[in-house]
Amino acid sequence: MTFSYESRNQGIKKVKESTADVLIIGGGITGAGVALQAAASGMKTVLVEMQDFAEGTSSRSTKLVHGGIRYLKTFDVEVVSDTVKERANVQKVAPHIPKPDPMLLPIYDEPGATFNMFSVKIAMDLYDQLANVTNTPYANYVLSKEEVLEREPQLKQENLLGGGVYLDFRNNDARLVIENIKRAHEDGGVMLSKTKVIRILHDENGKVNGATVEDLLTGEQFDIHAHVVINTTGPWSDEVRAMDEKNELPHQMRPTKGVHLVVDKERLSVPQPTYFDTGKNDGRMVFVVPREGKTYFGTTDTDYTGDLKQPTVTQEDVDYLLEIVNSRFPEVHLTIHDIEASWAGLRPLISTNGGSDYNGGNNGSLSDAGFDSIVHAVEDYLADTSKKGEVEKAIKDADAALAEGTLSTSQISRGSALERSKDGLLTLAGGKITDYRLMAEGALKSIQQILQEEFQQSFELIDSVNYPVSGGEIDPNNVEEEMARLAKGAQAIGLEDADAMYLANLYGSNLSKALTYNEPVEGLGLRESIALNYALNEELVLTPVDYLLRRTNHILFFRDGLDEIKEPVVNKFAAFYKWSAEERKVMEQQLEAVLAESGLTNLKKENKK
Repeated sequence: MTFSYESRNQGIKKVKESTADVLIIGGGITGAGVALQAAASGMKTVLVEMQDFAEGTSSRSTKLVHGGIRYLKTFDVEVVSDTVKERANVQKVAPHIPKPDPMLLPIYDEPGATFNMFSVKIAMDLYDQLANVTNTPYANYVLSKEEVLEREPQLKQENLLGGGVYLDFRNNDARLVIENIKRAHEDGGVMLSKTKVIRILHDENGKVNGATVEDLLTGEQFDIHAHVVINTTGPWSDEVRAMDEKNELPHQMRPTKGVHLVVDKERLSVPQPTYFDTGKNDGRMVFVVPREGKTYFGTTDTDYTGDLKQPTVTQEDVDYLLEIVNSRFPEVHLTIHDIEASWAGLRPLISTNGGSDYNGGNNGSLSDAGFDSIVHAVEDYLADTSKKGEVEKAIKDADAALAEGTLSTSQISRGSALERSKDGLLTLAGGKITDYRLMAEGALKSIQQILQEEFQQSFELIDSVNYPVSGGEIDPNNVEEEMARLAKGAQAIGLEDADAMYLANLYGSNLSKALTYNEPVEGLGLRESIALNYALNEELVLTPVDYLLRRTNHILFFRDGLDEIKEPVVNKFAAFYKWSAEERKVMEQQLEAVLAESGLTNLKKENKK
């Protein structure tokens, strides 16, 4: 069964004629995770997303499945424990997407430093125990100042003490979303992008029983009825809750904006992901990550009250990040004109949440004395596990002190919450990409209970830790070997080794299906022809931007080759969808606008004045 415009139309016809068990509003990673588990459990599942899948937030992350080592600064041990365990689960169900990529953490002697050489070793040892990588090739290790500079000679030498290296995972955020969506579709779910909710529906008893939506491609409005409606719209959660006219639900979101900038690796070269304090004593940290011959860095962390649909990179964002990176790498002298691409995204923070990602604690800043007390307690515990009580007491004392403080945007933990309103609307909000499967699992247990108690329908939930996403049917314990095996199939039809491996990492176990879409596209090579044909037929890609930004990363990390392929890509779309001249012009203008925004064209012009 293909996943295309044709199957989308079939899905719309289906939802008009029947009642779903669950309607999911929002097609980012949270909604995609819920859709996968619901459809796999046999529930009649419908998901609607007003933009492209992952367009709003889930394609705009730092592109890591991050273990959250910084939470150990405040000894939010439970959060880190849950996060690293869940990261392993994500790698298990989507082994072709998150890949291990150890992180370098340079340590500087400066005010507001997150770690010193003593505390970072304690934190990394605890982190390794939580992640179960002690005595493995991914175990942490400490570097001297000289070893750090040998590895990254462009780093600032002044006040550098040394560094630590610990396990983290790179990620392709938009691919993770679409692979969850595709699996839900394969299991019978109806997944509709470009479909906007405009009204929450209620039955004669005032209970939520669906939504009126608008097909943004045709302008048609129609109703979708469902026993359970769940809001998974991230930063838009409050807007959807406001549509529930039968219930006055309080606002709960406090979105913050993060920005990332991309330059060529020749301008800023790092051998591995690097993570450091800003040096501004502002509680923030910045990633510098190599990828596809480029280097990207971010992120900012500021409260956001603007247009949720279109957060943008401002001059202030650029100045802030360039100042930090040029300070940490004093010989590179980056300017705005070195930036090839950029992206801005929102974090769906819950304003009332504290330190735990599961609704507990407070994530303010510990005093040095409080932190040292916990460090020493943990050090004793690692030597003698009978001293667990001392750690618990130290953390409890720190929590009591933290409870008196207020939270900055950098200190609010990425907590999640699942709530049901009096009239039945479920809202699953907050969280982060690493936790998506766990959040969905919690939501499915509630949905299962509601369907049993209120609709006398019984469903057995899947074991989602062992249920792979689309493309994930490979051995997660031997990913490199599996990728090489898959790539051989691509090489057999004439692809170069690098192109074959690129497609293997993009599609995982779906590569064999993708290779059947090898009809040449005029103006494109074999690799790009396969990727584009597959996206049109199997990944519900509706615009060139959908394809070039989210099904692939061309706009972000292959910008220097984009001019050669964008016209052939548009030509193929125009032929596939039988666009009129006017429709083609609109799509071309949309693509150019996205390229200009990502490339900071207007800001660069202003900086030439």
